[in-house]
Amino acid sequence: MAIRWAGLSPALLLPLDRALPLRAQVEGGLRDAIRCGRLAAGERLPSSRELARELDVSRGLVQECYGQLQAEGYLETRIGSATRVAPCAVTTPSPTTAAAIKPDFKIDFRPGVPDLAGFPRGDWLWAQREVARTAPTAALDYGDPCGSPVLREVLSAYLNRVRGAAAQPHRLVVCAGFAQGLNLVLRVLSRSGVSTVAFEDPGYDDTSALAAQWAGVRTVPVRTDEKGIKVNALAKSGAQAVVLTPAHQWPTGVVLEPSRRRELIAWAEANDAYLIEDDYDAEFRYDREPVGCLQGLGPDRVFLLGTVSKSLAPALRLGWILCPATVLEEVAAEKSRDDRGSPGLDQLVLARLIESGRFDRHLRRMRAVYASRRQALVEALDGVPVSGLAAGFHAVAHLPSGTSERAVIEAAARRSIGLYGMSRYRSSGAVKPPQLVLGFGNLTERSLKEGLAQVIDLLR
Repeated sequence: MAIRWAGLSPALLLPLDRALPLRAQVEGGLRDAIRCGRLAAGERLPSSRELARELDVSRGLVQECYGQLQAEGYLETRIGSATRVAPCAVTTPSPTTAAAIKPDFKIDFRPGVPDLAGFPRGDWLWAQREVARTAPTAALDYGDPCGSPVLREVLSAYLNRVRGAAAQPHRLVVCAGFAQGLNLVLRVLSRSGVSTVAFEDPGYDDTSALAAQWAGVRTVPVRTDEKGIKVNALAKSGAQAVVLTPAHQWPTGVVLEPSRRRELIAWAEANDAYLIEDDYDAEFRYDREPVGCLQGLGPDRVFLLGTVSKSLAPALRLGWILCPATVLEEVAAEKSRDDRGSPGLDQLVLARLIESGRFDRHLRRMRAVYASRRQALVEALDGVPVSGLAAGFHAVAHLPSGTSERAVIEAAARRSIGLYGMSRYRSSGAVKPPQLVLGFGNLTERSLKEGLAQVIDLLR
């Protein structure tokens, strides 16, 4: 789709050699720009007067070039309208367009996606205006690569109060979400001698493989059960660090029980090892008492990674790492080498949003929304066993023994319904027991009921 430039359009790059015929260069440059896709079908070109001024050539020369390209079918002109690239002009699809092919489901139960329509646009705009009005000029500089001191102060107080963390502002490093945070931590640990990192099984579908590429470490899967990760299996794995989701295990939804938490801390202290805690979607709890973060039990052994990807929106790309004091400087240096710091103004906006109470107001509203959708999901499943519903916005549906997980997913796809199997999150790819991971965060109650009604026969 062509960009509809408003007002004076951006300058068009057409390098010219003044020692050669200018008309042939302008005409050829425009033709090549259209052919290779630099100028898309429907895109407005500069007026002949504007382009002549930009190129320092006569307006008549530009008009002659436009006329020739129109005759060849590259351009179209209408009385009272700008000259545009003709819709039928030969162009090459951009790599982005060609790569953006994905299943087109009418209703998609993709897990891990929050309610994107629920983003608090009004509150975010309010906080942006407040920051633009009150931020000191110095805030527009590069700033501290570890993050805005204002945000780190607010986050520290918030994590201590809401998540039971043992946080201090100077031990926080602001990053661009979980992926970058994990990348930074693993690179630092790898250089300190950590060669093997454990991941929960089932767990992330591709993150463990990416971790090996990022940091050059070996990854090992460690099984989880109804109480969380098996610490005895972790101890036998040879791992010197483990990535885990204790508040709401991904993707089973299990909450790590207290005795396992104590065992993990003891394992880390006894083996000079580290726990990397992904604190995703802990804000959205329903049927249980709040569960504090693991970091509060062992601040010298636990990295706490948090983001606003689930609480606000993934597009913000804002997260944080609460670091053990012994490796803080290394993580901070790694962040500085990576990108010199995350966007400073967005950090101030987030700080203002949290400090004003609007962030918590948003969370309370979304908690009620997700709880209602969760109830609608259970009702729509109509007797199909389901688990992992104590928090978050995904559930695990248990299919009858002997059911083919893949066959169910493929049959649903033919009905334009997106379903996702547990097998993709198991290190072995095992399809037994057959289970589905159903995300309901980005679906309305009406959509999820309609979607499940179309596949309920497949789930029984």
